[in-house]
Order: sequence, then C-alpha cells, then structure tokens
Amino acid sequence: MTRGQEIAKIRRAARLVRVTEEMRARPTQAPDRSLVDLVRTVAPTASVSGDARIAGLAVRTDDVRPGDLFAALPGARSHGAVHAATALSAGAVAVLTDAAGEAHLDADPALAGVPRIVLEAPRSVLGALSAEVYDHPTAAFTTLGITGTQGKTTSTYLAEAAVQRRSAVVGTIGTRIGGRPVASALTTPEAPQLQALFAVMREEAVDTCAMEVSSHALVQGRVDGFAFDVAVFLNLGRDHLDFHRDLDDYFAAKASLFTPEHARRGVVSIDDEHGRLLAETAGIPVQTFSTAGRQADWRAVNVRPHRLGSELELVTPDGASIDVSVPLPGVFNVSNAVAVLAALAGEGHDLAELAAGVAASPGVPGRMERVEAGQDFTVVVDYAHKPDAVTAVLTALRPVTAGRLLIVIGAGGDRDPGKRPLMGEAAAQHADVVVVTDDNPRTEDPRAVRAALLDGTRSGQASTLEVGDRREAIAHALGMARRGDTVVIAGKGHETGQEIEGVVHPFDDRQVVRELLGGPA
Repeated sequence: MTRGQEIAKIRRAARLVRVTEEMRARPTQAPDRSLVDLVRTVAPTASVSGDARIAGLAVRTDDVRPGDLFAALPGARSHGAVHAATALSAGAVAVLTDAAGEAHLDADPALAGVPRIVLEAPRSVLGALSAEVYDHPTAAFTTLGITGTQGKTTSTYLAEAAVQRRSAVVGTIGTRIGGRPVASALTTPEAPQLQALFAVMREEAVDTCAMEVSSHALVQGRVDGFAFDVAVFLNLGRDHLDFHRDLDDYFAAKASLFTPEHARRGVVSIDDEHGRLLAETAGIPVQTFSTAGRQADWRAVNVRPHRLGSELELVTPDGASIDVSVPLPGVFNVSNAVAVLAALAGEGHDLAELAAGVAASPGVPGRMERVEAGQDFTVVVDYAHKPDAVTAVLTALRPVTAGRLLIVIGAGGDRDPGKRPLMGEAAAQHADVVVVTDDNPRTEDPRAVRAALLDGTRSGQASTLEVGDRREAIAHALGMARRGDTVVIAGKGHETGQEIEGVVHPFDDRQVVRELLGGPA
C-alpha cells in the first residue's frame, strides 16, 4: 500500500467514526464506596457525620443521580448548600461542604441528619475525591494535557487523528469518546464530571485521551486528583485578563500544569518566550520543540507551506528525520502537529504511524475551516478572537492568497476590553479590508465594542468599514470578494449561536456563508 493509499484509508475510517450516536457521561458500572472510607483515604482531617454508599459525585443539582455525593460549595453569589434539598430530592445521599454550608444544613430539620463531609476548603479535595470514587481511571490509558492561548482545540483533534486507535477528546468543541459525542455538553468539566468521563473511557478501552487544559481549569482545581502522562505547552498571549490579574498571573496558572501534581513529563515550545522560561523552570522533565530554527529536542525544518497545509521534515531528539504532512494551513498548525507528535512518540507510539494519522486528519470544526459553495475565492471560518490569533490566521493565509485578504471581525462583550483595539490593530496591519461587526455582544452596547476595535484599526493600512449586523457584514465581505481573494470570518468558529442581551440566537458563520453564496446550508 502506498503512503497516499494509507492516508486515504485512514481518512475514510475517520469519517466513519464521526457518528451522531451519543456516548454516556457516566460509566455503566456505578461505583459503590463508603463515605467514611473515602474520607479516611482522601481527607483524613475532615469532619464526617454519618455514612452512606456513594455511587458518584455532582456539583450541580441538574447532574445529580441516585447515590451521589453532592458538593455544596461556596460561590461568588450564593452557597451551594441552599440547593442541598433539591440535590437530595434528586437522589443525593450525602453532602460535601464547609462550615457555612453545614450551618445551613443544620438550620433545616429536614437536612440536619444528612451524612456530610465538612472541610474548610471543600473544593480543594474535590478532584482527589472524584478520582478515588471512580478508582483512578486514568491509570488505564494515556492522557495528554494541552495548554496554550492558541491551538489547544486543533492539537487535541490532531492527537485524535494521529493515534488511529480508540481515543477521546475533551475540550472547547465538546467531549468525544471513540468518535461519539458525550450526551451532555461539557466544555470545561468540573472534577466529578471529568473523572466520570475518564471512567467511561476506561470502560470503552480508550488508548489515549487528549484534553484541553485552560488556566481556569487549573486555578479552579478541575484537573486535580490525577497527573497527565504528558503536559504540552503551545504558546502564551493576551487572554482571560478579565479572570487573571495580569499576564504573569495567567502564565503562572499555565505553568502549574508542569508540576509533579499535574503531569509526569512535559513537551514545550521554545519558539514562545514564555515557553523558554517554562522549559528552564518546570518541575518535571521536559522536551522542547521548535518550528522556527531554535535548537530544540524536536525541530521542524524545511517547512513548505501551501494553500491547504504544509510539508516539513521533523528532526527527532536522536537526529533522525521523518517527512510530515500537515493538512491545515499556517505555521502555527505545524507547531501544533509537532507538539502532538513529540508528546505521543514519547509515550511509545510509532512516529511514522503518528505522522500518517496527522496527514489524514479531517480537519477541525471552525478552525481554519474552508467553506466551499462554488465561489472563485477562498472563504475561511476561524475561531480567532485574540490579537495573536488574528495575526496568526492572517499571516498564514497571506502567502497563499493571490488577491486581497479580507476579514470580518468582532469582539465579545463582557470580556477583556483591553484586547479589542489590539485585535483591530492586528486585523488592519495584516489584511487589505477589515469589516468590523458584532461577535457576541452579551450585555454590552455593541456600538461601544465595535468602537474599540475601530480605534485599533487606525494604525494599519487596511480599508476599514463598520457593519453592525453580523449577517450583513459577512454578506458585504463576500460581495466585495473577487477571484483569488481570501475572506476570513473570524471570532466564532464552531459556535452556532450569537448571544445578545442574555438571549442566544441561532447563528453559524459557516451556514450563513453557504446561504449567502447560494450553496447547500
């Protein structure tokens, strides 16, 4: 079988596993653990009252199943204990809480006798407790934890394609196990949900799970209680500064993944200045990689970009090399692919097989996704909603665009306002035409959000216009496009709704493009 035939076979297999049948969110065989024994194992200093047989855990009342331990945690606006009665009526048999939560339980005669675990910081044990309840399922398969400001989703999809065996993905677009989407939408699972998913993966004989690890997940303890086999660092740029104090705080959260509590070993890009710092300071063994000519353990050389992707040679730590084809455009996707290959090869996978899997990747929804409807210009939908991501997408498409580069761009409301002018600046510096529109205004005045983007465009050379209605903005850009041009619809990617004043209206950039171009929706 030739390499081309092998890749075609893998692509056909990849299409076959993308079925619509949903996967369960909890294992078929529920745990049966004593509350008292769990406390002795995980939190011996905790106060425990009563006993119960525990079959699972839940943080939200909507997730409670019979036999669950309900985690009544303190929140920013209210205490989870106020929902304890609802959880118990849904089948919960015990409560994990703090002193304030216990006081609430004791104040209600109907709740006073419920078995409970009381800790000063109950969230701090939630991960370990969840892993113990499900008997540490990640011991049964390889786990990759991928972090970075850009590229996490694409890297998890490339890992899924590379393995070519039964695999799982947890991330922004959702969770899939063996190619099947999980029944409930779990973008960033809490520790109980995550460990339950891991237990399902164990039942399904998954070989590898690739998971996006956000700074929020690390700070909030959602990935506590187990250690990834490999932690991967891609890059760091401005993002989530509505959650973190500053960029240093954001980096510290990412860097915490590279400690013995969270990972066994690491793979780090040293093309990023924060990656270079991390490679020097990580608390676990680290291999480095580079696509920009730096001296690293893994190096991409002779990179040859083309309209649909890139070809390259990958030099391994022992000096050998292998040809790699990345079917996604942009040097940043070369970096994502190299990160995945280095991580998985270090776990014993055959590098040639991994490379063949990457070459056969069917792509990632909403990430540099081409929309074809018979037009004589290129249309790309991408999730880019940060300054660095806007720059990366446009600089990737510029060399493979014969004509003009046009971008439709907005910014999310109720999120880091400081990045808006930077996004506008990036768009105006790297595109020929910038159409500023609405993204997800949420509760903000969309005119104010657009104005901040427009302020940033003034330093660039692009022709700029403002069209508030997103559908009209896309229509305007498509109407301007000529043969050989590229139109980028940025910001929403895979999303299928637009949030305005608390209401999510159906809106899919890809579907809108097809409708406007007269192709099948």
